[in-house]
Amino acid sequence: MLPRLVSLLSLWLVLLLAGAGGAANAAASTPESPIELRQGIVTTTIDGVTRTGPVALSYHWDRLHGGRPGFADFDLPFTLDATPEAPWGIFIPRAGSVFEIQLNDALLQVYGDLGRGNQADYAKAPIYVPVPGRLLKQGDNHLQIRLRADSARRAGLSRVVIGPATPVRTELFESAYAWRFTGSVLLTAFSLIVGGIALALWLTQVEVDAQGRSRREGIYFWAALAEFCWAIRVADGVIPEPPLSWGLWGVLMAACYAGWAVSVMMFGFHITGWGQNPRYRWVRWPMAAIVIGTVAFTALALRRDEPLWLTGWLAVEIVLIVAFVSAFAVATVRRPNTEQLLVAGAALVSVGFGVRDWLVIRLSDAYGETTWVRYSSVFFGIALLLIVLRRFHAASIQARGSVAALAERVAQRERELAATYAELEAAARDQARTHERERILRDMHDGVGSHISSAIRQLQSGQTSSGDLLRTLRDSLDQLKLSIDSIHLPPGDIGALLAALRYRLEPRLAAAGIEFEWAVDEVAPVARLDAQAMRQLQFLLFEAISNVLQHAHASVLRIEAGMQGATVQLRVIDNGQGFDATQVPRALAERAATLGARLALESRPGRTVVQLGFD
Repeated sequence: MLPRLVSLLSLWLVLLLAGAGGAANAAASTPESPIELRQGIVTTTIDGVTRTGPVALSYHWDRLHGGRPGFADFDLPFTLDATPEAPWGIFIPRAGSVFEIQLNDALLQVYGDLGRGNQADYAKAPIYVPVPGRLLKQGDNHLQIRLRADSARRAGLSRVVIGPATPVRTELFESAYAWRFTGSVLLTAFSLIVGGIALALWLTQVEVDAQGRSRREGIYFWAALAEFCWAIRVADGVIPEPPLSWGLWGVLMAACYAGWAVSVMMFGFHITGWGQNPRYRWVRWPMAAIVIGTVAFTALALRRDEPLWLTGWLAVEIVLIVAFVSAFAVATVRRPNTEQLLVAGAALVSVGFGVRDWLVIRLSDAYGETTWVRYSSVFFGIALLLIVLRRFHAASIQARGSVAALAERVAQRERELAATYAELEAAARDQARTHERERILRDMHDGVGSHISSAIRQLQSGQTSSGDLLRTLRDSLDQLKLSIDSIHLPPGDIGALLAALRYRLEPRLAAAGIEFEWAVDEVAPVARLDAQAMRQLQFLLFEAISNVLQHAHASVLRIEAGMQGATVQLRVIDNGQGFDATQVPRALAERAATLGARLALESRPGRTVVQLGFD
């Protein structure tokens, strides 16, 4: 988008130059060439004094009358061999401040109010006035232009061209209009776009220094300020009626001009690195003086109606700018780089155009000339865009390198993490095996070991029957088998646990003459029962069944399991002699508390129920 805009702007400049040359040639070679009015009579009124005399256009009011406000009436005669048949028109490159046009005493057009001073300014754009054919006559004709000249507003009258509408309008007026009016619009838009880009870069490109303080790139700020100042200054060329009073508006325009010059210099000041060198801090003071002096001398010139005050100050300003640009150019030659070369080239062109404008616009008697420096600002804008694109390209290359380096570092970290994870996984497997061995040993110690110890004490006492000893050994063997089964139990699967318990204990119940009843429905897994909790539940159920085998003298043992809403309920029921249910066996209570299960006991002769509930 931006390169295309720059290309279109450059093409526009080339076409305008070609069009201007073509128009001049056409005017010189056309048989019915337009008439250029240069001689006439002028009547001026200044401070109540009226004078009349011959005049040779162009007429530079400020140069001829020292900037004093007043009125001027121009009578420009011309002769026609015959009454024109084709439409005619009048082209005035510059006239102001406000004026009216008459042809043969007939009013053609009025631009502004001649009765009010320091209001509109129509000298900013070329004028084209169509001429009705009935107003022209064979022989002598008179074009009358009456104008009001306001001080320091470049009032006056350029040479006037009258002739056939086609060459006057298409070949003369349209080219001049494109240069001054359309060109001002395009330059304003270009400056606003470049300034917006620079401001966005200044707001977003934030760096953090070694002390952790945020810092923005100064060149973008000054570039944005320069372009915005210039956009306002150039936009004045398309505003015939300023929104402020002429005094304030004139000071604002001069301040924008100085602000643009100073901002461009500050841009170069940072490009060279002088902004970070304490030895060059004094340079900021002359730059501030340029802005302050421009505002002060503009206000003085307007207040006293003496434009020479501003002309003299502009000479001082040009000297200061030339000194800075010269120093900048020398620094660029000593240590050349692309960015400084671009800015130095734009600065030299701008200085050259500025000196030309000061000589032609402020000192010479020529009137109708257009300032060149307004177009040189394009070179600075293009230089800024190229610098931004160059830095963006360098940043992209650096970013790609940083991304590649970061990717390599991430890959290295991933390899290190993978190796560390493999080591941790191997250590975790070893630790799991160690914990499993410890659990098995602990279960054997708590279960099988305690039963074997009981059998040994029974043998040592000599008072135990062989039946009691056999039951103790069988309990030890069942406990060992259940410990082995618990290794393969899925966590939370109560149904699988009950099936393993039935498989191991049903033969023993049958050998003891106890009828076994199985009433287990499908139950949902209990998520909080991990491997350790499943072992605790297995030991709890084995404890309850072992109590039935050893103490209940029951003939029927029933195991029930089912869902009651979202609760899993287990019951171990026997028809033995019962016991005091208020005295909960310690082993059952501790294991139930460990599991977080609700334990309920019910016992009377003929029915004992041990109930567990899991939410």
